[in-house]
Order: sequence, then C-alpha cells, then structure tokens
Amino acid sequence: MKSLILLCVLLVASQAKVFKKCELSRVMKQNGLADYLGITLPNWVCMAYQESGYNTQVIQHISDGSTSYGIFQINSHHWCDDGKTRGARNDCKISCFKFLDGDLRDDIECAKKIAQIYRGMSAWVGWTLFCRGHDLYQYKC
Repeated sequence: MKSLILLCVLLVASQAKVFKKCELSRVMKQNGLADYLGITLPNWVCMAYQESGYNTQVIQHISDGSTSYGIFQINSHHWCDDGKTRGARNDCKISCFKFLDGDLRDDIECAKKIAQIYRGMSAWVGWTLFCRGHDLYQYKC
C-alpha cells in the first residue's frame, strides 16, 4: 500500500512544472491569452507569478473551506471539483487536480472563463494587489 501511495505521489510530482517567465508567456500566447478581453500578456504573467510563482503544484487552503489550485490558483468553490468543497459549482466543468500538471491548456480555458465572467482580472487577489496599475515591464519577454 505504501508503495502505491509513493508511486501516485511520484507520478503527480513528475507532471508538475515550475515555468520560467518567458516560457510561460509563450504558452499563454499560443493558447490565446495575449490581449484576451483586452488584457495584456504581462498582466497574465504577473498574475501567475503573484498567485503561484509560476508553479503548477501550488495548493492553497482557504478559510471558507475551499481550495485554490495550480498556476492560476483556481478555486474549488466556483470553478472546479475537488470532491470535498461543499456547494461547489464547478463552472469550468473540470477536476481541480487537472490544474496541478504541466499542461496549461485546461487552466487557460478556465482562466478565460473567469476573466470573462469578472470582466477582467479582479477575481485574482494577487493581480489586484500587485499587478493592477503597476509597471509590468519585468513581466515582458
């Protein structure tokens, strides 16, 4: 049993990814985030840095009982299903654990939906506090 648990941990860890800034910027651009809803790529890159440090494995437990997952810290209360958050809506129709791997296509599609519903990036506290209205030169590639 211990070896099975260790194997599962190793499989998840092997799929984890910590992106470099320009590598992440390229992936975002390839998947349609550049100027999506008029939001510049440096805003998306800044948000990802502030939320997760570009690390797909970040999991943060929130005081309301929900959990945020992955590089964009997508929350289980509204956007994904983690099997434990009460009253979860799963608006992106996806398992939260899909946000923990290095394939960002599903993360980006859900982030687009969040930005569309919020009419911008205000859903992300890291962006609101550290990116909005700031010089984003350091997030350009």
